[in-house]
Amino acid sequence: MQLATRSTMLSFKARRSEAELVSPAQPTPHETKALSDIDDQRTLWYYKTVIAFFRSLPGHSNLPDDPAKAIKAALAEALVYYYPIAGRLREPAGGKLAVDCTAEGVVVVEADVDVQLEEFGKPLLPPYPCVEELLCEAGETRAVVRKPLLLMQITRLKCGGFVIGFHMCHNISDGFGMVQFIRAVAELARGEALPTILPIWKRDLLTAHNPSFITHSNLAYKPANDLDYKFEDVMLSTNPEHMIVQYFLFGPREMAAIRSHIGEHVASSTTTFEMLTAIMWRCRTIALGYKSNLRVRLMITMNARGKWNQHTLIPRGYYGNAHFSPIAEATVDELCGQPLAHTVELVRKTKLRVTKECMKSMVETISLTRQWPPRMMDRIYEVSDTKWIATNVT
Repeated sequence: MQLATRSTMLSFKARRSEAELVSPAQPTPHETKALSDIDDQRTLWYYKTVIAFFRSLPGHSNLPDDPAKAIKAALAEALVYYYPIAGRLREPAGGKLAVDCTAEGVVVVEADVDVQLEEFGKPLLPPYPCVEELLCEAGETRAVVRKPLLLMQITRLKCGGFVIGFHMCHNISDGFGMVQFIRAVAELARGEALPTILPIWKRDLLTAHNPSFITHSNLAYKPANDLDYKFEDVMLSTNPEHMIVQYFLFGPREMAAIRSHIGEHVASSTTTFEMLTAIMWRCRTIALGYKSNLRVRLMITMNARGKWNQHTLIPRGYYGNAHFSPIAEATVDELCGQPLAHTVELVRKTKLRVTKECMKSMVETISLTRQWPPRMMDRIYEVSDTKWIATNVT
């Protein structure tokens, strides 16, 4: 297992232009669009931050001299297809958000830094040095009403590469939707006539219609009965400032060593994500020293799109929030006293619970509980597999 290293000594200041609004390149419909019940969850009322690094390609004569100019023009073209992103959120009576498609535009800032891409370290891993210099000012990121839904900074690097850093309102898109949108911008910047994937709104697919359809329960949407739960979990009672963040890289050698601890018939059908999740859940539980009779939980935040899920409700091109979070539960004894293959199977069964019926039931549950305060569960390990975040939009 390799401990990832980062460049901690790098320091720089960005020279920024004035912020400007980029609107759709052509007239777009002026209308109001409802968000889904998944989009409108209170936990998503914030701006998600994404940073993408792009290296220069010497010898490619068809590349633009100024990437910022090309990206801004492509962004305006992309907003013709994704015109709700150029609008503003409002909160009508009843408290549920909606999008006013006003074509007011998104915020773009150009910047330059005297830094080479290689100076950020290899591999590129967060937290990035001077990250605030790669992002424009977004204000209060928990306030989403009547504000631009996308705020982007395009930073030119000394080596010819560039960085795109943006804040995007999470109510509009999840990570997969954001990548789909940015990919459309990239395709148009390269001169494509239209995006490979055309966007679909259809937020009614994940909007509650029948509250009696709740057939699958989820611990995350049950009211907490124990007000002292946080004192039983060192992860909740410890100040986050006292925790250390580290990244570890698991290559083929490390994964082969882990797979050797389960039977060959299980290992051959187990994904890397399932294997890592199983062993990390067990090791984390042991390291935190929970009592043997306590129940521990695993929450897997899963994208409902993709070829893996033949029962999905989500059509190709959907760029709204489409993630569900099934939860596995076991006592410490059950989790750590059984063979590793048992934990792998528990992880796999939890993933497979995200069926069409489960999605519908979860939407109804979220609709009924949207006014409840978010529940902070004790002894829970939250994971998500994001390595296919770009490929799953194809």
